[in-house]
Amino acid sequence: MDTTMIETMQKRNGTKEFAKDSTISKEELEAILKDATTAPSSFNLQHWHFLVFHSNEAKQQLLPIAFGQEKVTDAAATIAVLADKEANANIDDAFNPLVENEVITTEMKENIAGTINRIYENKQAAHDTALINAGLVSMQIMLAAEARDYDTLAMGGFSADQLKEKFDISERFEPVMLISIGKEAWTPAKTPRRSVEEVSTWI
Repeated sequence: MDTTMIETMQKRNGTKEFAKDSTISKEELEAILKDATTAPSSFNLQHWHFLVFHSNEAKQQLLPIAFGQEKVTDAAATIAVLADKEANANIDDAFNPLVENEVITTEMKENIAGTINRIYENKQAAHDTALINAGLVSMQIMLAAEARDYDTLAMGGFSADQLKEKFDISERFEPVMLISIGKEAWTPAKTPRRSVEEVSTWI
């Protein structure tokens, strides 16, 4: 059993206040995102895009959109996770390497593409799938940061409409959450979790 991974999951906690002097390099952020994008996704379409607020100026632009929550400016960086509702546009990126490496044939790729495009004719299904997969990569961002001894906080308290307008985000993408990354100013108590018996039903 990979106890290191389990320990990382167990120690992660939502940060209540970030140390204002904490920093993180662009290279570290890129490494976190690279690791996070190993997350699973439906048909490997990778339904995500990231807006990275790293500079002080960028974080200040985000502050009013996040309803004045100073965590987004106190943190070393904040990442806005966007869900890709038109991820079928990523078919070639997902499957061409498999064809080139002779993992699948061109005919197999075309059959898969046909299935995917039929699914994406249902806009609600495309929307729901995007949110699910963006949620998967979001958790991986937090774990990848935690593994590097950074602290994180996921936030849903922001105006998605203002974010899209301010940063000219295409209707293709739906903002899902903000994830702030930095060093905690103090260590909060671990929040309680309901028991497995309470949250599971065995069939």
